[in-house]
Amino acid sequence: MESKKQQQQLVDSKTDPLSISQLNISSSSPSPLPQANTAEELLKSHRHSDLPSNETWGDLDDDSTDPNYDPIEGNNGHSDPTTFDADLCEYKKKATIIVEEYFSTNDAASVANELKELGMAEYRYYFVKKLVSMAMDRHDKEKEMAAFLLSTLYADVIDPQELYRGFNKLVTSADDLSVDIPDAVDVLAVFVARAIVDDILPPAFLKKQMKVLPEGSKGAEVLRKAEKSYLAAPLHAEVVEKRWGGADNWTAEDVKGRINELLKEYVMSGDKKEAFRCIKALKVPFFHHEIVKRALIMAMERRKAQGKLLELLREATEVGLINSTQVTKGFSRIIDLIEDLSLDIPEARSVLQCFISKGASEGWLCASSLKTLDDDSGEKLLENSKACEFKDKVKSTVREYFMSGDALEVVHCLETELGACSSQLRAMFVKYLITLAMDRKKREKEMACVLVSSLGFPAKDVRKAFSMLIESADDTALDNPVVVEDLAMFLARAVVDEVLAPRDLDELLSQTPGWSSVGEKVIQTAKTLLKARLSGERILRCWGGGGVVETNSPGCTASEVKVKIQVLLDEYVSGGEVGEACRCVKELGMPFFHHEVVKKSVVRIIEEQEKKERVWELLRVCFESGLVTIYQMTKGFKRVGEAVEDLCLDVPDAWDKFKSCVERAKVEGFLDESFAIEEGSSSSAAF
Repeated sequence: MESKKQQQQLVDSKTDPLSISQLNISSSSPSPLPQANTAEELLKSHRHSDLPSNETWGDLDDDSTDPNYDPIEGNNGHSDPTTFDADLCEYKKKATIIVEEYFSTNDAASVANELKELGMAEYRYYFVKKLVSMAMDRHDKEKEMAAFLLSTLYADVIDPQELYRGFNKLVTSADDLSVDIPDAVDVLAVFVARAIVDDILPPAFLKKQMKVLPEGSKGAEVLRKAEKSYLAAPLHAEVVEKRWGGADNWTAEDVKGRINELLKEYVMSGDKKEAFRCIKALKVPFFHHEIVKRALIMAMERRKAQGKLLELLREATEVGLINSTQVTKGFSRIIDLIEDLSLDIPEARSVLQCFISKGASEGWLCASSLKTLDDDSGEKLLENSKACEFKDKVKSTVREYFMSGDALEVVHCLETELGACSSQLRAMFVKYLITLAMDRKKREKEMACVLVSSLGFPAKDVRKAFSMLIESADDTALDNPVVVEDLAMFLARAVVDEVLAPRDLDELLSQTPGWSSVGEKVIQTAKTLLKARLSGERILRCWGGGGVVETNSPGCTASEVKVKIQVLLDEYVSGGEVGEACRCVKELGMPFFHHEVVKKSVVRIIEEQEKKERVWELLRVCFESGLVTIYQMTKGFKRVGEAVEDLCLDVPDAWDKFKSCVERAKVEGFLDESFAIEEGSSSSAAF
C-alpha cells in the first residue's frame, strides 16, 4: 500500500513539480531503507519527462548534498517532517509567483513587502535559489533584475546566512541545471561573481564550497570559472557589473559622481523633494551607503551645510528612502576612514562623534551597531592639534623635498623637528608623500620611491600607509583617473626596494574593504607587475630611476649614493686628480644630494688633518665651477655641525676643528658671514 501511495504522488507531481518535495520517507514508515532508494531512483528516471519546460531540476532541494545538512535533525531542524514539507511546499508556490510578478513589474519594493508578509524567513534561501534559477533561463534583462534584487534585499529582508545557503544550493545543483540550460555553468558563474562584487557573498564562499564539491562536478566548474574568468580579470568589477547591461549601464564611478552632484545641488537649493527624487532616480538602494558617506564628509568640510545634510539623512531614513542598514554601513565606512580624514579635517573625529550622537538621539541611527571611535592603543588616532601641526609640517617638508631632492634633510626633519617617533605618524607621512607624488610628474614619483626606501621605516608602518591609500582609492579615482596604475606601481616598487615583502600584498588584500573595488584592483595590478618577466628592472626604471629622470644612476637609493661619494673621496685623497673627482660628482646625477659631498669632505678634514688641503682644493673647485651651490654648501656644513658631538668621541677637539673649517669657508666665500652653529646644539646623525 505504501508503494502505491508513493507512485500516486509521483503521478500527481506531473501537474505540479513543486509537489515532488512532498514525497519523502516518514520516520514512522515501516518501509525499509532500500525502498526509499528505489523510490528516489524512480523519481530520477522521470526527471526530464515529468518536468515542465520552464522548470529545472535545480529547483529540487536535496538537503543530503548540503554540507550543512544534519541527518539527525533533518528537514532544516524541524522535528515534524510533515509540517516542514507542508510549509516549504507552500513557500515554494508563493515564491514562484513573487518571482514571476517581479520579472513582469520590476518592482523591488513590492517583492520586499511580499516576502516580509509571507514570513518563514528560514526558507528565504529557496527564494534566492528560485530567483536565480528562473533568471538563468531568461534574457539578460531578467538576469540583471535578479542580481539587482538580491543586492536590494540583502541584510534588510534576506539574512546573509540565507543568501549564502541559497547560492550553496545553486552551485550544488549545477549539474541538474545544466541539463535544461546549456550555458548554465557560465551564467551561474557570473551570478556568483556578481554577488561577490556587490559585497553580498563573501569571497571565501569559493574556497569553502570547492572543498565539499566533487572534483569533476559542474558546481566546481562554476566556482573555477567565477574566480579565474571573472574575478581575476582586469577591471573585473566593472566587467561583471556590465555583463548583463547593468543599472542603466552606469558604473560605480558614474553613480558616485551623480551622488556628489545631487548633494551639492541640495546644499545650494535646500530642496529635499528634489533631492529625494534624484536619489530614487539612481535606482541603487544597495548603494545608498555611499550617499550617507559622502553627505557626512561634505558636512565635515562645510560647517554651514551640516544642518541641511543631517536633516536630509534624517528625513530620508524616516520615510524609508534610505534603510537603516545602509545608514549604518555609511557611518561605518567613515569610521574606517577617520585617520585619513583627519589629515585634511583635523577635527574630523570629534565632528563625527557629534554626528553619531545626534543621529542616535533623533532615532535614525543605531549607534550600538557601529565600531567604537575610542583609541584603545594610543596610536590609532592622533590628538587634533598634533595632527594639524604634523600635517602642516609634512606639507612643507615634502614640497621642499620635491624642489631640492634632499632626502637626508627629510630624514633629519623627521628625526628632530617633526618628532615622528610613533607608528601612526610614520604611516601618515608616507601616505601624504605618495598622495602628493601621484599628482605630479615622473621625477617626483621616482623621488618619492627613493625617499620611502631611504627612510628605513618598519614594514608595518609602510603597509599601514598603503592600507590608508587603498581605503581612499575609490575617492581618489574621481580626481585621478589613473590612480590604479600609479598606486599599483608605488606598491610594486616598495616590494622591489624590499621596503615591503611580497606577503604584505596578501595582507593588504585581506584588509581591503569589500566595497573598495578600486583598492582590490590596485593590489591585483601590483601582483601582476611583479610576476612579469624582468619585473624588478622594469619597475625600477618605470619613472626614470635615481630620483631624477636625467640621472646616470638609475634606481640608486640614498644609501647607495653615500657609498659612491665615500669611494670617490677615498680615491681622490689617496692621489686622484681634482678634475676626475669633479667628474665623478657630476656623474652621480643628483645635484640635490651634493651637500653630502660637502659633509663627508668636512668630516674628513676634521679626522685627517694632514690631507686637509687636498680636500679644501676639491671643495673650492666644486664651488667655483658651480657644481656645488652655496645652498648645498651651507646645508653640508650645517649637517656636520649637528653631528659634531658624535665626532668628539673619536676626535676630542672636533668642535675646535669644525669652527676653524667654518671660518675658512667664510673666507673662501663658501659660506655666508651669518652662518653659525652653537656648540652643544648638535644631534645624532649617521656618517
